[in-house]
Amino acid sequence: MLLRRIALVIAVAVLVVLVIGIMAKQIADARFYEGYDPQAPLSVTIRAVTEKPDYELYDLAFDGLPGMAVPTLLALPLEGPGPHPCVIFLHGIGQDKDFLEVIAAPFTKAGFAFVSFDQYTRGERKRNDSNPLKDALGLRRRSALNVIETRRLVDYLVTRPEIAPDRIYLVGASFGAITGATAVAFEPRIPAAVMTYGGGDLDKLLSSDGAKAELGKAHWLVKTLVTYMMSPADPVKYVGQVAPRPLLFQNGTHDQLIPNAAADAFFEAANEPKERTLYDSDHVGLDEENTRTVLNECLTWLQGIDAKKTGTASPGESGSTATE
Repeated sequence: MLLRRIALVIAVAVLVVLVIGIMAKQIADARFYEGYDPQAPLSVTIRAVTEKPDYELYDLAFDGLPGMAVPTLLALPLEGPGPHPCVIFLHGIGQDKDFLEVIAAPFTKAGFAFVSFDQYTRGERKRNDSNPLKDALGLRRRSALNVIETRRLVDYLVTRPEIAPDRIYLVGASFGAITGATAVAFEPRIPAAVMTYGGGDLDKLLSSDGAKAELGKAHWLVKTLVTYMMSPADPVKYVGQVAPRPLLFQNGTHDQLIPNAAADAFFEAANEPKERTLYDSDHVGLDEENTRTVLNECLTWLQGIDAKKTGTASPGESGSTATE
């Protein structure tokens, strides 16, 4: 009888913990993107200004959330006083803001300012106390902060006289596309965006060949747990809210990281106006020639969007390309 009572108490305790855990997650999910405050001080610090061959590079930091500095690189075109159109670049899951120096030149030579920040846990914000649980919680937090910090970056950019406040676009690559779609949905001041090799529907997204190979027999369990934990960050819930602002989707038909089904779900969840370009490639960045093509077509599309906003010449008449 005593053992039965002990077992019953333990079972009830476990059930209570599970219920409390589920309720706590529901509350946390409902508040997932809370924290953006346009009135909070940006606390901007310009740490260095460097003259590069194709742009002037500002190394700076601004506060996303109060007291949380976001290290950022801003490349300004050398030609013309501005105000310039600007591209916010949300980097991939394993990159950091320094990738800006690899890809910014074609954009700045075409007259675009180009800016990228270290996402949470990357670059200068990388943590030294990594473990699987902290990494998982960090990725969840990073997904939310990408949205908040992108909006705060817009708050900063519109204060700079070199930047045209109504011509601030976004390009998200891979994880940057997954979180960038939500950032654009929440931020109405971004008039157009490019989603480069992103995907949606977490169940489909985590069913990639790469994930299966990496996780082996643990794939189903990890996929289930991550899908549950990251559910509020699924971009298919938000990308439809970007309309009527235009979106360009770029995807590889042989992408080992972003399955075709996830890429399709991402595109289909968006509303018109939208365009899509498919490339005979694996994930972007693995093949230099494909990467140049993808960047070149991204830039050309943005030039066309920007020309319509300003009533200037079409991109075919002037401008730089990513192959220069």
